[in-house]
This record gives sequence, C-alpha cells and structure tokens, in this order.
Amino acid sequence: MTPLQEIRHSASHILATAVLRLFPTTKLDIGPPTDNGFYYDFDSDHKFTVEDLEKIEAEMKKIVKENQKFERTECSREEATKLITEFGQAAYKLGRLADIPEGEAISFYRNGEFLDLCAGTHVRYTSQVKAFKLLSIAGSYHRGDEKNKQLQRIYGTAFASKEELEQYLLRLEEAKKRDHRKLGRDLKLFHIDEEVGQGLILWAPNGAIVRQELQNFISEELVKQGYQQVFTPHIGKLALYKTSGHFPYYKESQFAPLVDPDQFARVAHEGCCCAELTNRLEAVSAKFREEVNSRTGQETITADRVRPDEDLLDGFLLKPMNCPHHIKIFASQPHSYRDLPVRLAEFGTVYRWEQSGELNGMTRVRGFTQDDAHLFCTEDQVAAEVLGCLSIVKIILTTLGLSDYRVRVGLRDPDSNKYTGKPENWDKAEEACRAAAKTLGVPFTEEPGEAAFYGPKIDFVVKDVIGREWQLGTVQVDYNLPERFDLSYIGADNKPHRPVMIHRAPFGSMERFCGILIEHFAGDFPTWLAPEQVRILPLNDDLNAHCEELAAKLKAAKVRVGVDTHSEKLGAKIRRAELEKVPHMLVVGAKEKENGVVSVRSRANKSLEGTCSVDEFLEKIRVEITERRLPQKETPPAK
Repeated sequence: MTPLQEIRHSASHILATAVLRLFPTTKLDIGPPTDNGFYYDFDSDHKFTVEDLEKIEAEMKKIVKENQKFERTECSREEATKLITEFGQAAYKLGRLADIPEGEAISFYRNGEFLDLCAGTHVRYTSQVKAFKLLSIAGSYHRGDEKNKQLQRIYGTAFASKEELEQYLLRLEEAKKRDHRKLGRDLKLFHIDEEVGQGLILWAPNGAIVRQELQNFISEELVKQGYQQVFTPHIGKLALYKTSGHFPYYKESQFAPLVDPDQFARVAHEGCCCAELTNRLEAVSAKFREEVNSRTGQETITADRVRPDEDLLDGFLLKPMNCPHHIKIFASQPHSYRDLPVRLAEFGTVYRWEQSGELNGMTRVRGFTQDDAHLFCTEDQVAAEVLGCLSIVKIILTTLGLSDYRVRVGLRDPDSNKYTGKPENWDKAEEACRAAAKTLGVPFTEEPGEAAFYGPKIDFVVKDVIGREWQLGTVQVDYNLPERFDLSYIGADNKPHRPVMIHRAPFGSMERFCGILIEHFAGDFPTWLAPEQVRILPLNDDLNAHCEELAAKLKAAKVRVGVDTHSEKLGAKIRRAELEKVPHMLVVGAKEKENGVVSVRSRANKSLEGTCSVDEFLEKIRVEITERRLPQKETPPAK
C-alpha cells in the first residue's frame, strides 16, 4: 500500500474500534481503503444516524490520542478460526477467512483491544492518523449481493495533513452544490420514476435540448470526417451475441434474454426448470462452435457448451453493445479495399444490468445512449483512423472547457483468460494504441487488465473544475470481432482480406456525459447548450406585448428565448432567471421601447452591460452560439 492508503486503512480499523466501544454487539464485515478515503461495513441492531457519526468520530479521536500500536500476527487457519470466534465476530469474518487461498499467509492486526483479520498494511501507531472525517452512512449488501443481508456502511476520509483534509472537504461541499441529481431536478433537465424503473432516464424538454445540441455538435464533426449515419434495433437474436462473445460471458451485466414465446410455452409444458432453461439458452450447436473456432483459429467456444440441435432455445437480448449490429451492416454487402475505411455512426441506446446500489442519477444507469461508431479499415489505415478518432475527442473536450485530462492505454492482462483472439493480433493492436497515444502531447499511462475483451483501448480521463476525475471518451482497436464474424474485403490482389475494426465513443454515454457536464458547469451551461438562452424582462405588464414581439424576432433567428410576464418587480425576475441559469437577460422599460433598444444583463456579468438594439444583440449572441464560446466571467476593475 501507499503511505496514504496505509493511513486510510488504519483509519478504518480505528472506526471499527470506536463502533465496538459504543455499540458492543455490532458484527463486522470489511473495512478497506478507497480512492477517496475508507469505509467499514457493520451489522448492527442499532440504526446509525448522523448524530452517531459525531459520537463515533469523537471516540476515534480518543483512540488516536491513546497512541495504540498496530501489531501484526500470523497464525494457522485453525488458530484464526478460534481467534475470530473468541472475539465474537464469526458471523462474517469466518466467511472472509474462507476466502483466503490455502497456502497464503493468514494475518491479524491488533490495536488496543481491537483485533481484525487483515492482510495489512497499516501505520505503526494510531497517533499517525492525524486528519480524518466521517462523511456518511449508506446501505450495502454483504458481498454486494442483493440476496444477502443489507449492512450499514460508514464512509470516511483521511489525509496525511489537516490542510489536505480541509481542501478535500471544501471540494466535497462544492460537489454537493453541483450535484447533477439536484440541479437536474431544479433545472427540469431529467426525471427518474419508480414506475418506469431505476436507472432509466426520462429526458425532460430542457435536458433534451442539451442532449440534442451535443448530438448536433458531434454530428458536424462526423460529417467532416466522412462518417455515415445508421440506425439499429434495440434488441438482437442471442446467436448474434454468442458470435460476438458478449453472451453468455457477460450475462451478469446484461438483462435476461427474451425467450421465443412458442419455445417458452413448449419447455414450460415439459416442466423445464430455470437452470435447465438457462443452460439451453447459453448452449450452441456443434456446427456453430466449429465455425467460430475455425475462424478464430483457437478454442473460442468450448465443447461443454455444445448441445443437440433439438435442445437449443432461441431468444433475443436487449442489446448491451451496438457493435454486432454495425458489423452486420458492414457484412451486408461486398467491399473492395477502395471502399475502406467504412465509418458507421449511431446514437445507439444499449442496456446493462447494474446493481441497484450502484445506480447514481445519470452517471450510472441501466439504459443509455452511446455516441457510437465503428470503423472498418485495412491494417495500413489503422494508425490514421485512430488519430482521427482521437482528434474528435480532443475537439469535444476543448470546446467544452474540459482541457485538463490524461490518457490511459488499457492493455490485456497476460494472466487473465477473459480476452479473446490471437496474441499476435493483440500485439499489433496494443502497439497501434501506444503509437497513437504518443502523438497526443499529454501524459499517458499503460494499464494492464483495462482492455476490452476483444481489444486494447485508449481512454480519456478528464479532471473537472473541482478536481474530480471522470473516464469519458474511448477508442478501441479490435482484430478479433472481424474474425468471429468472418468479415472480409477484396484487396488489390483480388483476394479476400480481414479488415481491422475500431470502436470509438467520444462522449461515451450521453446520460453520463450530460450528468458530468451539469456538475462541471454547475448548471451554468454555455449559451449554445443552455435550454433557454435569453429571457426578456418587461418592467411592467403594459410592456408584455412588446416583449413578445421581440421574442418572436429572436425565435425567428433560432434563439431559445422566453418572456417573464409575472407581475413582480425587476429584482425578483432577475433572481429567477439567475436561479434558472439563463445566460442572457434583456430588460425592457418604457424608455427602451421608445428608443427601440434593450438593456443587456448577462449571467457572466452581474451588472448591466448597457443598451443596444435587438439586431445588435442578436448579432453578438449569434457569434457566441455559432462559435460555441465558453462563458467569459466578468473581470474585476483594476485597483
């Protein structure tokens, strides 16, 4: 562990020590360090409250002052069982003990009266945990399985110094203000309804505008790079995903298959149990296995999945990926090397089964739309096409002010068997990703185990305005799916050749990307993205008709505009427009009407900017929208 991880891991043990002092009958599960702090999972008859966090934190401070030593001991499995039982923690700890492989060291850490099964490592004394804070309480299923008992998880954070802790807590406060779930509700951007289903986003009109503007933006870039738009259905036959490898290998991340109704009725009549139904859905014919294995040149589909044809069941799957559909479009007609590259793009909606505890507003959902594209090219074209994909991602991030990012090259883990395809093809694909990453002029890391199952990838990890990192755009090089689907083109030698496939999604998920943008801008979208770009504020009701005429002129110029006709004072109207994050306000009184002008007030500049004609304002805002400018904050006057 790093020194910071040791501090956080030690803090989790201090937390558990304090909880047992205050609530002695509590049962313990696990308490690891995390990227942002630590947590511990508890099974207690007492329901923890915010007030309890204050008491527990006070007790933790006492334990820190006691300067308890963290002492490691190793023992046999039998001795460990005895220790856990004597300490009264058999309920969950014996299961964790069983997880430790035979032959691996079994160790405990003791501090004061507290003892925990733990591999470590820790700081030497509790007094070295100087800066910590308990943050929240959440429910957590034991081992992340909804079938198990729900425990209480206490989250906290810890740093090496109080200054770092204070900075982090300030960022957390800022993050709360920017929470896309709250802003999404306040600004009427999206809605999640229990009767529709958790993790399924209902885009409200305001949110739909933001999404459509983003789609228009990237579509312009795709036209420049020669992409062709396609549309595909939301479901596909199981055989399609058996060929691609998505089913059944990733079935835990997919919705259950939809079984052909006639076949379902037949097997139900036969008394087929659920387990047998699942086995028959996952099975393939001997011919299917032979064809796929022949194309890939290896044991891609194992013999244990083969069943007699009469046992096989057909069905459909809510699509977890768009790529098999795009592959079928490419394969639907012959191609010459002169046709390549073929670039197919779609805003395609896909469905993934996420655990309910992992769902989070728009950033973790069960149905989402990808700005997806798949490029089919010759091996000689791979480098140029990857660079073209990366250029789109850079344009998007720069335009939206997300300029602080790093690049991660995801490679295969040589010790894992989840990856499909020939090693030599993986070598070529990984080298192509490395070479492309080097051209970006930003730091990049190589991370084994982060590749997709069919190929390596380049991810953009973006830092927002308050320092949080988000994985956004991705580009992947794939030699494997073209083999599995037997894709080909006719080369200059008049012989068939295998194309290389590139997957790319600059936004990734429209839902997730919009959620991140809401928080990045705190709802203050640039004018080109704002659902309402201009609001006209009449000083009294007599001016409403005139203001509606001004609004009609702006609407004719494709500016999104509203008129505040409430019978209120100007201050109240300005405050409402600011709360609703409208970029520009036009104040109109009797004098402005008489002179044919408006008084301009912009969100970025809290004071009035002066008067101008509607035509002059229109020209200014047209440039701001067309060039997709970011808001320019008011510069304070020089002293």
